[in-house]
Amino acid sequence: MSKVAPIEERKADHIKINLEKDVKSGLDSGLERYRFIHEALPELDLERIDASLSLFGRAMNAPILISSMTGGAREAGQINQRLAQAAQECRIAMGVGSQRAALERPEQAETFKVRKAAPDILLFANIGAVQLNYGYGLDECRRAVEMIEADALYLHLNAIQEAVQPGGDTNFAGLAKKIEALCAKLEVPVVAKEVGWGISARTAKLLAECGVQAIDVAGAGGTSWSQVEMHRAPDEFTRGLAASFIDWGIPTADSILQVRQAAPELPVFASGGIKDGLDIAKSIALGATLGGMAGPFLKAAAASAESVVETIRLTQRQIEIAMFASGAGKLAELGMEKLIKI
Repeated sequence: MSKVAPIEERKADHIKINLEKDVKSGLDSGLERYRFIHEALPELDLERIDASLSLFGRAMNAPILISSMTGGAREAGQINQRLAQAAQECRIAMGVGSQRAALERPEQAETFKVRKAAPDILLFANIGAVQLNYGYGLDECRRAVEMIEADALYLHLNAIQEAVQPGGDTNFAGLAKKIEALCAKLEVPVVAKEVGWGISARTAKLLAECGVQAIDVAGAGGTSWSQVEMHRAPDEFTRGLAASFIDWGIPTADSILQVRQAAPELPVFASGGIKDGLDIAKSIALGATLGGMAGPFLKAAAASAESVVETIRLTQRQIEIAMFASGAGKLAELGMEKLIKI
């Protein structure tokens, strides 16, 4: 039997660690600081609450995003298929994990290809932005999009994760100009995405100037990839280095507000520590367009596509009831005035 390639082994490790270990950030998402103002007489019919929206040319039944998780390992292929089947059935958005594995080892591409199972969903391809400093360019980004017939491309930003792993790609210098050039030439929208430490107002303004068409804040409060890397660390030095960043990052709620203020024209995706539909509804009231979850969907997908569907339906109903009981008949009516800060 041939030895497993390092990148494939890393992807398999990531799935196993996320399912079996405590990899939560030491910070909370900040959403727990907000409560909806309850309206005892909402003057609405729950069955007519409209949580639908359209984004990048795709209609969605609810503002729910299956956040980017995996791909590039055998187990990942089955997980992605289950996630995609459920996303199609419920008409919500989905992102795949970093496609670098498949660009470097084409036999891994099948683990990402979900369009056949989900012909109608809003689907995001995914490449690490830092790879633009390591030989990647417009061609590789196009290949990632074409590989899965994506509607848009995530450029993920993971400086801390790269910094705490042995041999990480840590040259983030001059990336803004390369992102700007990519945004000008790629045929689909580019969405900038953190992976769990949040986007600041300064970074949001810079990204908006580069031409990205949306920002996924992926704030602190959920999975900490420094904690994931801690569990993969080959020695005590690396383990200690990764562990020290457990409290790093901008909580999701704060990041949403910073990005909305710095780049008010851009759609904001809220992710990072979002546990359920109530958190998504709070995120939308704070200014987000979509709310993304990874952990709950990964655990469901490890069981079955039906479990993912059940999780999506529960999440959607939580959003609808939060809207109903706060007096918002449609998503556009779900604003800051519906919240109190505690």
